[in-house]
Amino acid sequence: MSVKIRLSRSGAKKRPYYRIVVADARSPRDGKFIEKIGSYNPLLAKDNEQRVVINQERAKHWLSVGAQATDRVEKFLLNFGLLAGKKEKVANK
Repeated sequence: MSVKIRLSRSGAKKRPYYRIVVADARSPRDGKFIEKIGSYNPLLAKDNEQRVVINQERAKHWLSVGAQATDRVEKFLLNFGLLAGKKEKVANK
């Protein structure tokens, strides 16, 4: 089973609010998930500490057992210092 750390959308129309969840890669975006490890509110100011909230212990655990973060969540984890650095993706031409 492939596990991803990704965003799950909730909130009203034109008022997005995202949960940061650990889910099976085959489940739909807003569908079944294994565990909620944080939240992201893009409507708050960028310097607001409540804009991105992550349970760092649980994120470390899921990364250690092989969960892959999506691009957006990877940026959040880099900001929290949970990832060493982004690997460069090289396109084969």
